[in-house]
Amino acid sequence: MMFVGGWTKDDPSCLVEQFCPEYNEWRTSARMVNKRGKVAVGTLDGLIYTVGGEDSIRCYSSVEGVCLVPMDQYLYAIGGHDGITAINTVEYDPKMNTWTKQAAMLTRRTKAVAAVLDGYLYVIGGSDGDMALNSPVERYNPVDGTWSICAHMLSPRENAGCTVYLGHIYVAGGKDELNLELCAAERFNPETMRWTPVKRMRSKRQMSLVVFNGALLAVGGSDGTTNLKTIEAYSHETNHFGSMKSKHPGGRVAVLC
Repeated sequence: MMFVGGWTKDDPSCLVEQFCPEYNEWRTSARMVNKRGKVAVGTLDGLIYTVGGEDSIRCYSSVEGVCLVPMDQYLYAIGGHDGITAINTVEYDPKMNTWTKQAAMLTRRTKAVAAVLDGYLYVIGGSDGDMALNSPVERYNPVDGTWSICAHMLSPRENAGCTVYLGHIYVAGGKDELNLELCAAERFNPETMRWTPVKRMRSKRQMSLVVFNGALLAVGGSDGTTNLKTIEAYSHETNHFGSMKSKHPGGRVAVLC
C-alpha cells in the first residue's frame, strides 16, 4: 500500500490518502492527529511514523525540514531546522519510545534527503538555511558511528525526492540554489562513488520518490505555483519518465509492503 499526506492549497492537512493498486484508485485513509505540512515520514515494522513539520504557526518538536529514514530496525531523524538555524544532529529511536543523539553530520542541513544502501546511511543535498546545497554527500557507518565524505551531486537541491532503486540511489526534483523547482534527476553508483544524470521528469516538482510494485515513481508535489496531481513512472530500460493518472495533489509518501 502507498500512503500520502501533506499540504492542501492554503493549509497543512491531516488527511491521508491510500492508493489501492488492485482498483487503481486513491481512497481516504485515517487522518493524522495534528494538521501538519513539511512533515518527515518513515516506515518501520509495518508502521508509518511522522516526525516534526509545521502547522503554519509553529514547528512541531522544535524542528521542520527533518529527514526520517529506517536502518537496522531503528528510525534515524536527520538534520532539520529549529526555527533559527539548520542543524546537524542525528537521532534514533531504539524501540523504547526515546530518542538518542548520535554522531553529528559534518554539514548542517535542513530539507535534505537520505537513503540506506549496502549497510550505509547516505545524507544528500538539503539547505544550510539560506540556499540549496550540493555539498558532498555524507555517508554514515553504523558499525563505528562515523561520517565520511562522498562525491558532490551534479545539481544543488533541497526538498528533492530520493530512494534506492536497482542498486543505485536516485534523486530527482526539488529546488536549486536560486529557489527554482527542478525536473532534473541523477543517480549515485556506490561502486564507482559517482553521480550520473538521469532523463529529466516531465514536470518540475518538489515531491516524493518511491519504489512501488517494482516501479520508480515521482508522486505529486508542487511545481512552485500549484500542487500537482500527476505521478511519473521511470523506466530503467528506456531511461524515461512517463505520466500516470492520480487524484492526489502531493505531499510525503510511505509504502507498506
